[in-house]
Amino acid sequence: MTTRSDVSVVSSATVTATRLCKSIISGLVAEQDCAHEVAVLSRAAAGWAREGVPLDSVLRVANEALRDCVDEVYDYTGGHDRGDVTEGFRRAVRALDMVSSTVGRAYGGSGDLPAERDEAWALRELANALIAGRPTETLARACGIQIADHYAVLAISFASPESSKPGEAARILARIGAALAHHSGGQALSMLSIEGGTVLIPTNGDDDPAGLARVVDALARVAGRVTVTAAHVSGPREEIPAATQRAHEVLDMVEQLDSAPGLYHFTDLALEYQLTRPGPGRARLRQLLAPLDAHPELFETLRVHIGNELNRQRTARLLHVHANTVDYRLRRVAHLTGLDPTQASGLWQLRSAMIACGGRTLARIDQAG
Repeated sequence: MTTRSDVSVVSSATVTATRLCKSIISGLVAEQDCAHEVAVLSRAAAGWAREGVPLDSVLRVANEALRDCVDEVYDYTGGHDRGDVTEGFRRAVRALDMVSSTVGRAYGGSGDLPAERDEAWALRELANALIAGRPTETLARACGIQIADHYAVLAISFASPESSKPGEAARILARIGAALAHHSGGQALSMLSIEGGTVLIPTNGDDDPAGLARVVDALARVAGRVTVTAAHVSGPREEIPAATQRAHEVLDMVEQLDSAPGLYHFTDLALEYQLTRPGPGRARLRQLLAPLDAHPELFETLRVHIGNELNRQRTARLLHVHANTVDYRLRRVAHLTGLDPTQASGLWQLRSAMIACGGRTLARIDQAG
């Protein structure tokens, strides 16, 4: 039963959260230093957690603050340069990521170590500066961190079950943070929220796929029911912003193709990545699948079959149909497109076309431009 006191606590927390979230998000979008406000929010959120304020209520306030901030910056009259709008959107998303993660970590811990939390957020600010390409010397000195010459950039996605309980995601995020610190020797810098984010791991300039795989496997173990998918791009310190963008593009591609959770390296997916880039080649590849536009069940069967490495029994189980139905649909694909998915040459072109389409239906691609 909810008491009048409970309502008062939630109402008071909402007012404070609204003020702090708006201040932080608008400040970060304007590229201002909000380390103090973030520390205040962290301590306040720890108190809300102890008082039983629902995590969802605080996160909803953060999302509303982002919406209000965007409304204030852009008037939607079309007078903004596309590049400016894109960069503003990226800053806004990073700001929301920081606010959500601040609250999530506070709900996942005791809230009794404000000094350590301030240090954690200084490290997070350092990661944010590296990812944004901003000066880092002052922050590095404050954190006692030696900036490396090269980094492995991991774009990470966490997928939680729909049945997750309130507060569970925050506890998982806290465990992930602890595991990341342990398996990287405390050298990793991260910008993580309950949905994912970016991790920077210093390297000596050489890729260490096995070491990175161990880190991602460790995160997956402590994440429990939350699946972990990561994309890796390496580069020198000054190229971290570009490497971060590319890593997230690879991660988006991997997810759109319904690939299994795990670690994916850009060097292994360079061809797939290039096939998804704009240009006449991609447009031509998309046209190969145009005959399937009116037959979504054929498109889906082809997509699942390719993703299953042509295992017809597994495809049949996933689609809840008989294996003979899979064979019939693949013959229909061959008839409509002129490309036989059971032959090497036809399969190569169809798989390339599927990658160019991002694994989505053609109608959705057309709508997305």
